[in-house]
Amino acid sequence: MKKKWVLATGNKGKVQEMSELLNSFSIEVLPQSQFEVSDVAETGTTFVENAIIKARHAAKVTGLPAIADDSGLEVDFLNGQPGIRSARFAGENATDQENIELLLSKLEGIGTEQRRARFQCVLVYLRHELDPTPIICQGTWQGIITESQQGENGFGYDPVFWVESEQSTSAQLSKQRKAELSHRGQALGKLVELLKKQLG
Repeated sequence: MKKKWVLATGNKGKVQEMSELLNSFSIEVLPQSQFEVSDVAETGTTFVENAIIKARHAAKVTGLPAIADDSGLEVDFLNGQPGIRSARFAGENATDQENIELLLSKLEGIGTEQRRARFQCVLVYLRHELDPTPIICQGTWQGIITESQQGENGFGYDPVFWVESEQSTSAQLSKQRKAELSHRGQALGKLVELLKKQLG
């Protein structure tokens, strides 16, 4: 009998990614939309706080163990911005394109060294709503913000995130390669290792 966990996101890509990784543990990952869980206000000041808020809300509504992630882009020249506001950098309902355009405008004329950036992902697992010891895993992916967009794959800031080891942007990587390298892939890998110890 498969255990059911809820994923605090409506993003189909994330649900599929998580499902594939947790399948071997006999865990079925279900999107919170399946339970009509509403989005919750992300009032935290850090990725960790926001991920816990989302996981706790999903666990409370569904009564199931919950996983949530909070992720974003930190740019050195902008003192870590857009950070937790990455998805709404250009405004509350900003599109990926609007966010990218604002980022590039703020970095206009800035040299490569100061264009260094990293994607951060914090993944949180709660056994239940009141879990006092959530599992927290973090992944970090280093890169440089390009001056123009390149590549059609991915989403968010992928077309302007240059990955030096691959000599391409994140949006030019195959889905599989991105999963191996990315901040989310790293955090998921750590979660799977911890689950192996706990669930055997």
